[in-house]
Amino acid sequence: MRVLVIARTVPDSRATIRVNASGGAIETTGVAMICDPFDELGVEQGVRLREGRPDVTEAVVMSAGPGPATPQDQALRAALAMGIDRGIYVHGDLVTPPARYDELLLARVLAAAIKAEEAKNGEFALILCGKAAIDTDAGELGPALGELLNRPSIGAATKIEIGADAKSLKATRRGDGVSEAIEASLPAVVSCEKGLAEPRFASLPNIMKAKKKPVEMVSAADLPGLAGIKATTKVVKLSPPAPRAPCKMLAGEPAQMASELVRLLRSEAKVI
Repeated sequence: MRVLVIARTVPDSRATIRVNASGGAIETTGVAMICDPFDELGVEQGVRLREGRPDVTEAVVMSAGPGPATPQDQALRAALAMGIDRGIYVHGDLVTPPARYDELLLARVLAAAIKAEEAKNGEFALILCGKAAIDTDAGELGPALGELLNRPSIGAATKIEIGADAKSLKATRRGDGVSEAIEASLPAVVSCEKGLAEPRFASLPNIMKAKKKPVEMVSAADLPGLAGIKATTKVVKLSPPAPRAPCKMLAGEPAQMASELVRLLRSEAKVI
C-alpha cells in the first residue's frame, strides 16, 4: 500500500505580503515560503501511516511550481525532513502563479502526474492534501482530484482510520454542530483539517537526510492529456487591504474618557 501527500508551497502568513507589478499575483521575491499548514497535516498523517503500518511500503510527496531553482520546493523539503520517503516535483507554466491559482487546472495537472506515477510504480491507496490553501483559501483541490481520478473523496477530515484489510477507511469530520463519521473504499482522496494530526518538528539529522532523498522532476508539458489545457478562471486583480486609520489614544479621568469615546463613536465612526 502506498500513500501520496500533496504539499503546496505558500507565503509565510507572518510575512509582509505585496502584490507584484502585474497586479495578478503575490510578489514572492524576498518573501519567506513555507509548506501550507493544512498540507502539513497530510504530511504528518502520511508519515504516521508509514511508521505505524508494515503494509504501507512507501509515502510520497508531490508538489508543483515554476521550477526546482525557486522557493517553490520548500514544501517538498519540509515533507521529506518530516519523514516522507521521496518527492515528485511538477513544474511548468501550468502550475506557476497566476495559473496556479486555478484549483481545477492544478488538479488536472496533478491528476495527470499521479496517473503517470501509478502507471510506473502502482496505485496509491490514499491521497492526502490540505482542506484549502492558505494563500487563496481555495478548497477545490481534494474534491477535484477525487473526481478526476474516479475515487471517493472526503473533505476536511479530523480523523482517519484505515481498515486492517487496507481496502477501506473511516474518517471523521466536523459539521455544523455535529461530528460526521464517513466510510469509503480505497483508493480514496482525503483532505485534512486541523485536529487530524499535530505536525512534528523535523530534527536536524532528518533535515540533513532530506537533502539526499530522491526528488523526481516532472515537466507538466510532458504529461499526457494536457495538450491545449488552460485555466478556466483568471485572477483579474489583487489588492492589498485598505490602510487602517491611525489609532486615537484617550487620556484623562475615566468619566471624561468615556464621554469622549461615545462622542467619537457617534460623530466619527458613526456606529452609534
